[in-house]
Amino acid sequence: MQVTETLNEGLKRAYSIVVPAAELDAKVNEKLVEAQPEIEMKGFRKGKVPMALLKKQYGPRVMGEAMQEAIDGAMAKHFEETGDRPAMQPEVKMTNENWKEGDDVAVDMSYEALPAIPDVDFSDIELEKLVVKADDSAIDEALASLAETAQNFKDRKKGTKAKDGDQVVMDFLGKVDGEAFDGGAAEDYPLVLGSNSFIPGFEEQLVGVKAEEVKDVVVSFPEDYQAEHLAGKEATFTCTIKAVKEPVAAEINDEMAKGFGAEDLAALKGQIGERLEAEYAGAARAVMKRGLLDALDKKVDFDLPPSLLDAEAGQIAHQLWHEENPEVEGHDHPEITPTEEHIALAGRRVRLGLLLAEIGQKAAVEVSDAEMTQAIMNQARQYPGQERQFFEFVQQNQQMQQQLRAPLFEDKVVDHIADQAKVSEKEVSKDDLQSAVEALEDE
Repeated sequence: MQVTETLNEGLKRAYSIVVPAAELDAKVNEKLVEAQPEIEMKGFRKGKVPMALLKKQYGPRVMGEAMQEAIDGAMAKHFEETGDRPAMQPEVKMTNENWKEGDDVAVDMSYEALPAIPDVDFSDIELEKLVVKADDSAIDEALASLAETAQNFKDRKKGTKAKDGDQVVMDFLGKVDGEAFDGGAAEDYPLVLGSNSFIPGFEEQLVGVKAEEVKDVVVSFPEDYQAEHLAGKEATFTCTIKAVKEPVAAEINDEMAKGFGAEDLAALKGQIGERLEAEYAGAARAVMKRGLLDALDKKVDFDLPPSLLDAEAGQIAHQLWHEENPEVEGHDHPEITPTEEHIALAGRRVRLGLLLAEIGQKAAVEVSDAEMTQAIMNQARQYPGQERQFFEFVQQNQQMQQQLRAPLFEDKVVDHIADQAKVSEKEVSKDDLQSAVEALEDE
């Protein structure tokens, strides 16, 4: 087998690979000899089919396998000997398209090699870690928000008209074409106006009703309504209003705390403080991570594979275009050309991505099965009722697994670097931390 270099320019590489016909024929014979004991053919006992007949019957198929294995083997040997790592899947093209049995196989292989990435001394990197304590005012603010979510309702003064956000207690009976239908009636039903829990247009018609009033609400079921016999049809609901109630925040006391699973109010405040400080720590980590990436970006420079750079710049430009044109949901739009700003951002991302991957590999950083399982479970919570299906989907989808593993790996590499850098803590206010986070989003 002959491998000849035809291009070595920057990170671009190209080679001509020739697999001699004799080598291919030997591989075919080897495969047929290996398979011969298990082959049965009419007129011959198992394992006794002559080699010439086997070659005639199975030779073409085995030849294809031998060609693929020979080329794959040549590529693997090349990368082992040169130490090159292709940035993307190498492009392989057979050059003697009129090949016939007995000819050598000629293949051109081209790729962009990943650059040599220099070692980095992390000890002189200086980072600032912001620290925020959960003070009483922040805890009280969170308590007030909880009290609103645990709101109760109290009767409004008799004769008061219902407003958006009020609770209307009522009996109702729905009819389509003058006939009542299953599921269209209820008694003492508490409906919060503006909750959008009923058919579109229903709740709006109850704004302004008073206790003891009877009102007909006329609505049309959506065309895609789950009950097919009602889909698209007009219905009249006769609603007898029994009470109109206004929302009132729950009283902040031990009783409310127990409703949130705490032993008493003091215990709930403690839980809120821990949750707030965990949120602050997460935000502070994001700020410190950006500082670390900025420091690495200034510290390290190397050539980038053009294919990776172009792909990343195109993705950035495409994503930003859709953010600026949210009304376009599909990809039926003009071609988007990356700007210099997109290309500069892509360069930073590709460089840092390659650097972190190299650092992680050298430090033997790994994402454990337990960490992956936790990440999948966290993601699955976004699909209530379909957690198991999502879990099974991820287990069968390598690309999805990689999407979940990549940020975990990156965060572990960041922690590895931060452990060796000079990190100083600075206690700041919640507002200062918020400003630092907003500054990240503006960049």
